[in-house]
Amino acid sequence: MNRDSRILKAVFSIDFVVMASLFCWLVVQLNSYSTMPWEFWLKQVVENASIAALYFCNIYLFFPKLSNKYWGIPYLLILILTIWFMVQANIWFADSIGINEIFAKLYDKPGKPYVPNYHWTKTWITGLSILALALSWVSVIAKRLQKKQLAYEVSEKERVGAELAYLKAQINPHFLFNTLHTIYALMDTNVKSAKTSIYSLSHMMRYVLYDTKNEQTSLFKEMDFIEDYIALMKVRIAGDVQVIFDRKPNLRDLPVAPMLFLPFIENAFKHGISAVNPSYVYIELAEKDGKLMLEVRNSLFVGLAKQLEDDKGIGVANTRRRLDLIYPNRYELTAEPDDFAKEFVVTLTLTIDEH
Repeated sequence: MNRDSRILKAVFSIDFVVMASLFCWLVVQLNSYSTMPWEFWLKQVVENASIAALYFCNIYLFFPKLSNKYWGIPYLLILILTIWFMVQANIWFADSIGINEIFAKLYDKPGKPYVPNYHWTKTWITGLSILALALSWVSVIAKRLQKKQLAYEVSEKERVGAELAYLKAQINPHFLFNTLHTIYALMDTNVKSAKTSIYSLSHMMRYVLYDTKNEQTSLFKEMDFIEDYIALMKVRIAGDVQVIFDRKPNLRDLPVAPMLFLPFIENAFKHGISAVNPSYVYIELAEKDGKLMLEVRNSLFVGLAKQLEDDKGIGVANTRRRLDLIYPNRYELTAEPDDFAKEFVVTLTLTIDEH
């Protein structure tokens, strides 16, 4: 349960406890004085209703309307006058329905006539009124904390949304820049491949423009996009470069953040392909124990490990930040060279919320 839920529960608990206590007080009196006439019960209902009215009046009228403008003695004087008026009004009402005459008939004894105890009536009504005011202040403070928490959460959500939009807006042009650079390199050497690449790029841009507007896309669409990207990259690399995209058969079409995997694959092609040395790029997507796993491996050449560690590219840096915002405490990311296997390995594990 988050902080906001706890505050909201506390607010309703206070209001409920106050109303339930007043109701229970009536029930207790009903059991204790079941033989009393209806005038007695009418008096008790009016007294309890006046205390409940004071409780809610302070929450919705006195405190919000008066405390900010007249905080201090004027506000306290208003509360004191209100309690005094309540006491006098309840005594007047009791007298008007003849409750003292009824009590005199019930409790008069020879030589010991019944005498109305106004002091006790004033004391217990005043005491309950002060208790109701104290509880109403607690309720008001809890509601204000709730409102501040909600405002903070809305503000934080808007800030995160704006930052995510900014990061995604950077990734899309970054991807387009790298792809256009690849096509430009083909224009003088292989016009046919360049035309094919432009067509593939248009298909990919349709996905970028229309299918990545929302916060999430489907995993299968993201994998199709990766395959299109790999096909585009294969046009510019030598035929002996091995590129494997291993889509495990147990994968479900899970919701994922759009273009989340692309920067790691881009880096693999950028740093893992050599014009003179045997090269490879291996990409694997699998699901294990309810977690989505991406593994990207590429050839590692002399001096490349240091270059990769120093690489502060927009794509990878933004992706790390997107992971922090979209999957806080629900992802694990490692990117490090394996000197023994002479390859660079990126492993990303996501805990996906399917709802």
